[in-house]
This record gives sequence, C-alpha cells and structure tokens, in this order.
Amino acid sequence: MTDTNGSQSNGVIEVPVRRVSPAAERFPLPSYATAGAAGLDLRACLEEPVTLVPGERRLIPTGIAIALPSPQLVALVFARSGLASRHGIQLANGVGVIDSDYRGEILCAMYNAGSEPFVIQPGDRIAQLVVMPVARIAWREVDDLEPSDRGTGGFGSTGT
Repeated sequence: MTDTNGSQSNGVIEVPVRRVSPAAERFPLPSYATAGAAGLDLRACLEEPVTLVPGERRLIPTGIAIALPSPQLVALVFARSGLASRHGIQLANGVGVIDSDYRGEILCAMYNAGSEPFVIQPGDRIAQLVVMPVARIAWREVDDLEPSDRGTGGFGSTGT
C-alpha cells in the first residue's frame, strides 16, 4: 500500500518515470550500482558518441522524465566521482536540482575541466540521481540572531 507521499510499507518511495525518446528504450532505467548506493546512475541517451573538448560544456540528455510524488522531495543530480577524478568531467552547475513539479527530460550539463578530450558514449553512466527530503521554511524577520559559538566567522574560520 502506498501513502500520499508515495512511500510504500517497505520504505521505498515509488517514483513514476517516463522514457521521453525512442533512444531511451535501448538503455536501462536509472538504477543503484550496489545495495548501499545512495545515487541511481543516469545514462547518456545519445544516438552517437559526443566528444567534450577541454573547457567545453554541453547538455547531455538522459532520455527520462520523472514525477516526484511530493513537494517534500527533491531529486539532486551529482557528478560521478570516477569521471571527475580520472577525467575532470563534472557538472557545469555543480549540482542539478529537479523540483517536484518539473516534468521535463532530465538533462545533465556536463563540463570537461580536464586537459584531454573526453568521449561520452551512448548509454554511458554520466551522473547520479539522489532523491532527498526537502524542509519547507517560512521567514521570520528579526532584529538580531541568537548568538552561536562560531558567530560570524566565515570561510576557514573553523580551521583548514
């Protein structure tokens, strides 16, 4: 049985997914690589390889769209650590945010910060998707903030 937030009794949240291009049929839906993985691997939904030269950024389609079942959830797109550490391939926007009311195709803004061209093959795992809860807030404007041990110390104020 599923509740109003899409949760199931086993703790898994059911998220509707739609393949948005015929090419997406050739690739598996995003999946967890291991039982302990937090992120689902997103794949490049490409007809042919794409080469990113150093300093280039390009939107790479994933071929899927999702419908998060609640505004208390967000899907975050993160870089794959292996691509970043070995080849300098990262997300141009740092972290992609997929809001609960977005229904379009998930695109990954890929950036080559490396020193060599990098080829993305059709079906390559290019990023990871993590679904997390969102805390909704309401501002309460005040004249002063409650003091803390840290205070107003900014960048590097707590050590290296």
